Amino acid sequence: MSNATKLIHSIPVDPLTGSISVPIYQTSTFVQDAPGEHKGYDYARSNNPTRAALEKIVAELEDGKAASAFASGLAAIDAVVKLLESGDEILAVDDIYGGAFRLFTHIYAKFGITVNYVDTTDVVNVLDAITPKTKLVWLETPTNPTLKISDIEAIAKIAKQNGALLCVDNTFASPALQQPIKLGADIVVHSATKYLGGHSDLIAGVVVCKTQELGDKIKFIQNASGAILSPHDSWLVIRGVETLYLRVNEHSRNALVVAEFLQTHPAVEQVYYPGLATHHNHDIAAKQQSGFGGIVSFKLKQDTAEAAKEVVCSTELFKLAESLGGVKSLLCHPATMTHKSIPAAQRQAAGVADSLIRLSVGLEHVADLVQDISQALDKVTISQTRFASIN
Repeated sequence: MSNATKLIHSIPVDPLTGSISVPIYQTSTFVQDAPGEHKGYDYARSNNPTRAALEKIVAELEDGKAASAFASGLAAIDAVVKLLESGDEILAVDDIYGGAFRLFTHIYAKFGITVNYVDTTDVVNVLDAITPKTKLVWLETPTNPTLKISDIEAIAKIAKQNGALLCVDNTFASPALQQPIKLGADIVVHSATKYLGGHSDLIAGVVVCKTQELGDKIKFIQNASGAILSPHDSWLVIRGVETLYLRVNEHSRNALVVAEFLQTHPAVEQVYYPGLATHHNHDIAAKQQSGFGGIVSFKLKQDTAEAAKEVVCSTELFKLAESLGGVKSLLCHPATMTHKSIPAAQRQAAGVADSLIRLSVGLEHVADLVQDISQALDKVTISQTRFASIN
């Protein structure tokens, strides 16, 4: 049986009514027969049947033993960091999501948790940087926004040998394309806002754990901290997950066409997409992913924020907005949007150039998307020509 079929039929039929759609249990509490005697639910912060259904579905998708659904992707990341203690170290990918960087640097640093950022695309860098104090290795693969690829299996072995947990942010690939737990990861996190939800209509996060023991620790943190996902948003994510494979495969097909076009445009200096044979670690991506996803980033030859802004403000189908993974195509300028919280020098050292543009390639007809980005890039090409003629 295919994974797509398994996914669709892992979504339960309601045993009480036969509803083909998971019911939304919009309740704050549950009546008990006697003190401590209930039907598995006592208070909605601790558990809710709709949220529990989502957690079970995503755990199965990621081949994990337990999952917890949170009010946002950052709340999910926050719960994982709360597994650590003062004095512990995190070894993190250098090209990291700006929100994770802000959380690590401005919230947890003052509690004595140190973060070391390295280029994890080279396993040697991980070997050189890991220390006895490293308790968590943090990967994004592909990364946000330069789509760097790290070898999950190799890094998982290093983490295990050094007594550290490996957590992989699998938001960009989604479980439709990559299952890090099968490759040795201990924890997987998602911004379910993105591909799991898929329709740009919710904010959510999920943590999936390899073992029940680790899952119980995250569940305790979730209940103690209270950053739970609402019943209605849980239902929306379930609704999105039903079409996950269909959407992600189409996103991937469109993204490859867009990436190949960008390689030919005279205004473009470099294209970042794991599906291109020219992409660094393309072979590793091909080994650990079944497809290459819907995100494409590129750097302009005119490497200025002004040139990038001219492009992102000139598209019609690609809407200028933060976030990604929805049906409609989006684009953003990471240096001034999603990664603005990272210091410029550190941002640029990780490859996030001032002219870098990130595309979330949607489900429109790909010829229309190519035309849209083409006409926007042509404006930069014209500007470059005029500048050259003046000088």
